[in-house]
Amino acid sequence: QVQLVESGGGLVQAGGSLRLSCAASGRFASSIAMGWFRQAPGEERDIVAAISRSGSDTYYTDSVKGRFTISEDSAKSTVYLQMNSLKPEDTAVYYCNAPIGYSGRFYFNWGQGTQVTVSS
Repeated sequence: QVQLVESGGGLVQAGGSLRLSCAASGRFASSIAMGWFRQAPGEERDIVAAISRSGSDTYYTDSVKGRFTISEDSAKSTVYLQMNSLKPEDTAVYYCNAPIGYSGRFYFNWGQGTQVTVSS
């Protein structure tokens, strides 16, 4: 059973930066893509960015393009999210997981997430 542990969140002023990490314990198929998701209070959890296991393909939601960068270290089974030029609207709990295509389902159970709070 793969477990996901997110870290790196915190309180930052608008315009600041944070780097999130997602460590996956256990082994899983090398073809599974990974993604970062976020959930603000009272809202649904939405995708922020995704990356293929090879790192050759990435996806970003429009609101973070040019500010966030997703990367991965397959040897460490770790996925990162570098967040620059943070805005108050980026405030949310951030999670990682592996989406099963576009089904809305995921390969793994959700971790505890990491809180990101951006002050204005």
